Amino acid sequence: MEKRTYVVGISGGTCSGKSTITERLVALLRERYKVVALHMDGYYKREGIKTIAPITRIEYPEHNHPDAMDIDRLYDDFTAAISDEANDIVLIEGLFALHFDQLREKFDLKIFVDLKSDERMYRRINRMISHETLDQIVLRYLDTVRYRHDELVEPTRWHADLVVNGTLDANLGTDIILSYIEKQLSE
Repeated sequence: MEKRTYVVGISGGTCSGKSTITERLVALLRERYKVVALHMDGYYKREGIKTIAPITRIEYPEHNHPDAMDIDRLYDDFTAAISDEANDIVLIEGLFALHFDQLREKFDLKIFVDLKSDERMYRRINRMISHETLDQIVLRYLDTVRYRHDELVEPTRWHADLVVNGTLDANLGTDIILSYIEKQLSE
C-alpha cells in the first residue's frame, strides 16, 4: 500500500493561536515523523492590495482578504509538500486555510481556533506594539480586521472537523489533536 501524507489545515482569526498550536504540533510530531508546516502569512502577494475601511473610509494595506494571498504560489508549495513521499504530515495554518476549496478538499483534518475578538485584539496589540502606535493598531483592527473576520474567516469554522478554544492553554487542545493524528497514522 502506497504511503500517503496526512494533511491538517488550521484556521482561525488573527492572533487566535493558530501559529502557537502549529508550532507545538510540529515540535511534538517531529520526534517520530517528517513534518512540514506551511504558514500562510508567508504567501501574501508581493505587490499587496489596499482596502478602504467601511466606516472611516481610511485606506489600509489589506491582509485580511483571500485576494491578498498568492494562492498559486501557496498551492504549488502545498502540492509539492503533500506529494513528497518523505513527508508524513503537512500542516498548513492561516486565516484562510479553510477558505480555499482547492486546499480544504485535500485536508484529512480541519481545525478552527476560536477566540473572542477582544482577546484577539489584546494579543494583536502585544504583537504589533513595537511596530505601530496603540492608536494605529486599535483603529485598524476596529476599521477593517474585525469586519473581515466576521465576513470571511468566521464562516469557515463550519468547514472544521474540530473547533479548539484559543482562550485555554493550548497544550490540552494540542494533546487531543496529537493523539488523533497519531491514531490516524497508525491505522
